[in-house]
Amino acid sequence: MSITPLMPVYPRCGFRPVRGDHCHLIGEDGRRYLDFAAGIAVNILGHSHDGLIKAIQRQTETLMHVSNLYGSPQGERLAQRLVDLTFADTVFFTNSGAEAMECAIKTARAYHQHVGNDHKFELITFNNAFHGRTMATISASSQEKMHKGFMPLLPGFKYVPFDDLEAAKAAVGPNTAGFMVEPVQGEGGIRPASEAFMEGLRALCDQHDLMLVLDEVQCGVARSGTFYAYEQYGIEPDILATAKGIGGGFPLGACLATEKAARGMVIGAHGSTYGGNPLAMAAGEAVLDAVANDEFLAEVRAKSDRLRSRLEQFIGNYPELFELVRGKGLMLGVKMKFEARGFVGHLRDNHQLLTVAAGDNTLRLVPPLVIDDSHIDEFFDKLSAGAASFEPPEVPQ
Repeated sequence: MSITPLMPVYPRCGFRPVRGDHCHLIGEDGRRYLDFAAGIAVNILGHSHDGLIKAIQRQTETLMHVSNLYGSPQGERLAQRLVDLTFADTVFFTNSGAEAMECAIKTARAYHQHVGNDHKFELITFNNAFHGRTMATISASSQEKMHKGFMPLLPGFKYVPFDDLEAAKAAVGPNTAGFMVEPVQGEGGIRPASEAFMEGLRALCDQHDLMLVLDEVQCGVARSGTFYAYEQYGIEPDILATAKGIGGGFPLGACLATEKAARGMVIGAHGSTYGGNPLAMAAGEAVLDAVANDEFLAEVRAKSDRLRSRLEQFIGNYPELFELVRGKGLMLGVKMKFEARGFVGHLRDNHQLLTVAAGDNTLRLVPPLVIDDSHIDEFFDKLSAGAASFEPPEVPQ
């Protein structure tokens, strides 16, 4: 047999973590790595948060899974907290970001069909977006590399340039159901949308009775410096998908919606065997206990300012490697002069620093939100050593 037991869809690197310690990971060989990847923006409380661990342990001893055939006091509590903290009136719990996006897509379509506009099924999405790996979510993305091998795509999506309000406006037609957008593109290169763009999308939705669907799977749950990134744009969505940080490492996602947007999500319209299980709800409660307060969010913004300021100074020392810094909160990207994966591997393999590559030649920095100044100092020590020892590839002129 030549195929590996783990289906070979990931180009896995040689680092094999076996234990986590706050903001570090320890490999199978005992080496210690500073984690500025956080499971791709998931482990927002690090790897050994006492409150999260104890909440999961307590719930494991009591009840882990019963299905959604029964009442859910655990789900009701967490849903109410999310409703109280956000624009939303109702919540559907999932196991992942892709599932949350599937629910968001269905909610947007179901709204229009519920009010008799069956012809409104098309969502306008934006170039270089990443919404997940299901058939619907890869169909929602313009990235051809995700389409290969899975054609034909599902109909109902139209792509336009990101942060281009005039292109979005021109794309609205008789079949348009709404817009689906990341306030900060993650895989697309840590690119924040402009205020004018987000405000304009909201105005277009109000004008044409369309759904504004936000993908905050990566930028949500305190990552951007506010509980959700939309707060920084002075607008509210109709539907929002969240995941990653909301479980702190436990698989959890959610689709949040207004009462109006959820009109079509009636009994039998959607479901999930594991979604909202008591164990996931306990993890979500522990995460909210830690991050859903002004003090924690202010600390995230302050750490972001310190990290970003030092990055902007640092990259000037290596103009042959770096171009600029962008992002929000502790979701920062350093645009490089070439594809970033080689540098990511260099930092990992030679300097025990974990980062993530993103589109548009971007070095993605999404550390646990609980880093402190010692971690920032350690990061720059490792980044400096990595930049000084890296041989950049030849870039075609």
